[in-house]
Amino acid sequence: MSTKLYVGNLPYETTESDLQTLFETSGPVSSVNIVRDRATGQARGFAFVEMKDAAAAQQAINDLDRHAFGGRNLTVNEARPMTPRGNGGGGFGGGRQRRESRW
Repeated sequence: MSTKLYVGNLPYETTESDLQTLFETSGPVSSVNIVRDRATGQARGFAFVEMKDAAAAQQAINDLDRHAFGGRNLTVNEARPMTPRGNGGGGFGGGRQRRESRW
């Protein structure tokens, strides 16, 4: 079963290919996903790398956590499930009531 890793403190110019090559030194990689800003497409400085098995994932954590890469020290650990967000978002009816003008 594959294991997903969080990779933080990435240089913004890092590509999926760069991460694939780096993580393959620790074991087989299933996928690489660099998280990007929706509006600009600019990398946000972190990614998720899915390793093919738990042993390869643990090896990658041991090998690459705090590893110097592109002038930065990477943060590599097992990804945690995303926590649900509250209803504070900017959608319609986000807590404010709309006042209608009588004029």
